[in-house]
Amino acid sequence: MKWVEKTAKTVDEAVDLALKELGITRDKAEIVVIDEGSKGILGIIGARPARVKVIAKQTPEEKIEEFLKSVFANMDVKIDRMNMVRDGEFIKVNLFGKNTFKLIGKDGEVLDALQFLTGVVVNRGVSEEETVRILLDCQNFRKRKEERLKKLALSLADKVARSKKSIKLRPMTPYERRIIHTTLQNHKFVTTYSEGEEPYRKVVITLK
Repeated sequence: MKWVEKTAKTVDEAVDLALKELGITRDKAEIVVIDEGSKGILGIIGARPARVKVIAKQTPEEKIEEFLKSVFANMDVKIDRMNMVRDGEFIKVNLFGKNTFKLIGKDGEVLDALQFLTGVVVNRGVSEEETVRILLDCQNFRKRKEERLKKLALSLADKVARSKKSIKLRPMTPYERRIIHTTLQNHKFVTTYSEGEEPYRKVVITLK
């Protein structure tokens, strides 16, 4: 995070000096007025300059990188590469390294928690229009998991079609449920819906 403190006769002059040093415009800055200053008596006695702190606003990608690097340092995880791609309202982050298994956890539980926390940090203090959604992956774990869930969905759909009995899956995250629903949305014999409350919400596969 880049920031500078400046003093000048007025707050506006101090802000302009800080913006010039940072090389940014006012809309890209967070301005903190430390001291509005005082002209004093006759402009001499008791006069003091205005003092401001100007902070360069970070892009979502910069916030993500800064937050995750601090997490990796605390977890003693070495990341060789961090790929980030913008896709509409989503920022897809894929991590690569030697001991990244620590970031995944059992069935992706640590990765899910880290994804949630990253979203909270990135979207803190921003407007609804500026809000982004984070999709955090590690060594393409989610991609492999998605393929497994698709195979599971098709297998269970066939079982429902044969047995004529509905099947309730284990509680899943919204991301996992969406994969099941999308995979079976055009299935000839079955349909799906979700029931229950988070975090125990689950998918039900039933005959049409």
